[in-house]
Amino acid sequence: MALKIRLQRHGAKGAPIFRMVVCEHTTRRDGKFVEILGTFHPSPRGQNIKKPLTVRLDRVDYWLKIGAKPSDTANSLIKLARKIPVEAPSTAEVATEAVPAAN
Repeated sequence: MALKIRLQRHGAKGAPIFRMVVCEHTTRRDGKFVEILGTFHPSPRGQNIKKPLTVRLDRVDYWLKIGAKPSDTANSLIKLARKIPVEAPSTAEVATEAVPAAN
């Protein structure tokens, strides 16, 4: 069983959304997959997307360790995701989560 990490195309015509998935190397581009690893929103002109690339790097590392081979495009997106710093939650978000509910 040879696994590949590659992209599936979704979304409307002219506004694509790509999913990074793990799948068999023989499946169709938008066919069955084993797991979704992330999404990529290439931003067309005029669209403002806060997080155009989200990748679960822990799962990517797992599948690479198992022996999955990334496609050229998936490999470049994984490298790009490793360069993006992980944002820590702001102190306001942490404070609201830490406050217990009053009974």
